Amino acid sequence: MNQPRKRAVVFAYHNVGVRCLKVLLAANVDVALVVTHEDSATENIWFESVQSLCETEGIPFITPDDPKSPALLQAVQAARPDLMFSFYYRHMLPQAVLDVAPAYNMHGSLLPAYRGRAPVNWAVLHGERETGASLHAMTAKPDAGRIVAQQAVPILPDDTAFEVFGKVTVAAELALYRVLPALLDGSAPRLPNDLAQGGYFGGRKPEDGRIDWTKAAQDVYNLHRAVAPPYPGAFTDVGPRRYTIERARLGGPAPDGASPGLAVVGDAIVGVCGDGRTIAIHGLLADGLRIGPGELRQQLAGAKG
Repeated sequence: MNQPRKRAVVFAYHNVGVRCLKVLLAANVDVALVVTHEDSATENIWFESVQSLCETEGIPFITPDDPKSPALLQAVQAARPDLMFSFYYRHMLPQAVLDVAPAYNMHGSLLPAYRGRAPVNWAVLHGERETGASLHAMTAKPDAGRIVAQQAVPILPDDTAFEVFGKVTVAAELALYRVLPALLDGSAPRLPNDLAQGGYFGGRKPEDGRIDWTKAAQDVYNLHRAVAPPYPGAFTDVGPRRYTIERARLGGPAPDGASPGLAVVGDAIVGVCGDGRTIAIHGLLADGLRIGPGELRQQLAGAKG
């Protein structure tokens, strides 16, 4: 005898939201309602649209500003879900919403590591060599519930956060795909999420990309990788101009006597770091416009004058 379809309410945004919502649809889950976000005019929207997927698939969706609003709670209750999922939805859900049905969140790290905001960017910034995606039971405390499924991915030495995020998106899809049958029949595991390990991290702002050239080259390079485009980028100010790194690699030793900061060595742009090594900069923006070694040399000389 066929089991009735499970009904779900899905809170979703971004690429992970799109891919995981597609996993639910492929498994014949009855997605009764999707709660998503309106895109912000002030944000670089480089990712896929959950709203567009809902329009294509004919799924009812709403975009409330306040997750604590009575109207949102009423909409979730009216959908009568058996399960709820949060796939990169940006708001914390209040306990009243979590009480409607068992809820599961997809987080972009190998919990309990890198709980909180921007987990991929923080992992790259700290030079990690592995991260992944974790599906866990939702509680009022963020990223604290028991783990249902995890999938690891490597972080290669030159990977940017954007590249790692692509891997984590696939990891999220794989983790959900593997465990979904067990979630639907109630047999999914509930593994410990040891909050004594790892830690919580906050969101990141564009200003957090400011380069401290007195740091070691690996640290500066990790900052670049963590915030490289399409994120706002690692930057440094020289005089009235702001220089933002587009593309870079770890470089070799700095010339004798070179001071930390931007420099032109021969026909190459480099960043001289506090440990006497350099970052080889292959793409640099000056106040948003691409700049070459000759022009940069003139601007740096003018700033010193």
